Amino acid sequence: MAVDGGVPPIVAAQINYLLSHSPFSIKVDQMWSGSKNSVWIDRFTLLIPFCLDFIKWDIMFNVDSPLAAPDVIFGAEDDKFPPFLLSLPHPTNSPLRLLTNWNSRDPSTLLSFILQLRDMYSAYQKERVGKVDDVRVKFEISTMMARQGIEMSLNSNADKPEEVKFAVPLLDADINNMVPACPWRLPQKIYLQVIYPIGRNYQTAPSAPRLKLVSTPELRSLFSVEDVKLPSWLDGMCMAEYLPILEEALQLQISEAVSLIGFRRKLIEALPTYFGRPLEADAIFGRRATTLVANGVFTFLVHFLIPVNFPKQQPTLVLQSSQYFNAQGVPIKSPPLSGYPWSPRWELAEMASRIFDFLVEESSNFKKYCSEAIQQR
Repeated sequence: MAVDGGVPPIVAAQINYLLSHSPFSIKVDQMWSGSKNSVWIDRFTLLIPFCLDFIKWDIMFNVDSPLAAPDVIFGAEDDKFPPFLLSLPHPTNSPLRLLTNWNSRDPSTLLSFILQLRDMYSAYQKERVGKVDDVRVKFEISTMMARQGIEMSLNSNADKPEEVKFAVPLLDADINNMVPACPWRLPQKIYLQVIYPIGRNYQTAPSAPRLKLVSTPELRSLFSVEDVKLPSWLDGMCMAEYLPILEEALQLQISEAVSLIGFRRKLIEALPTYFGRPLEADAIFGRRATTLVANGVFTFLVHFLIPVNFPKQQPTLVLQSSQYFNAQGVPIKSPPLSGYPWSPRWELAEMASRIFDFLVEESSNFKKYCSEAIQQR
């Protein structure tokens, strides 16, 4: 999302550079003006990914002094973070140094500031977690910290007990390189969210932590982590034992998902034998295709929506008329269709043939459906 209108150009350049060059997906939540009498927008809220959640920081420039460094307002729950920053033993490594030497004409300055500030925030949360009086949490930290990129935070409020949350990156493999013609700018990652309640006295073996797989949003077009069944947590287990089991299972499923890209493409390549060359097709993931079909003088489009777990799940078909339109001038479409014969064990040619046979019969029903829709206008 490019920022332009209403924002001072020198500030807009900083925001746009941040959004387009950040190594993770930072979002602008809202924007406003700090002066009732100004038409310029000089303040905004950033949503910054951290520990599989977002932290909100208000960035406040001054339209009357656009060359000056901004102020930052942190969330109310992080009231101890500013003192943490001021207490750093090496101020030259602190983002505060960027504020005192702010270069407004370098569009990368805001991004550099936010990245350094986020690093300091990560160190602040790590320090908080390290002070938690919980033997189990301390043990788990000692077993996991050899891994690179782990983030942790201490969540506490009046409504529920304190808990420690970990975001553990999984797999060393470069997922982007595994995908042919990869369309993603940012590296795709899978994380395990691990949540431990603290302050409990366990008289028996502690129960499993709360576990959840989370992926970067773009990865869902290839692989849905929500469908992954997590390995069982055995009594007495720790994360150092659990993670290799989970990663081995994930590696197999991602490899299978990548191989299915080619399988879906081959189904699309088999369509011209029966339907003619697709008018449109997903060249990367093979998730969709559109063909033009004629039954006598009645012509219509067939949209093939191919699921991630194809061929276990069959494609969904949507028929769209090229001759009949509703009262709003929109082409009439059928409901999603999936009630046709299917077996994941069929050869691709037979899959395409069975879909064709189904549509030969369904085209008459769809023509009737379009005629009735016109009569009801």
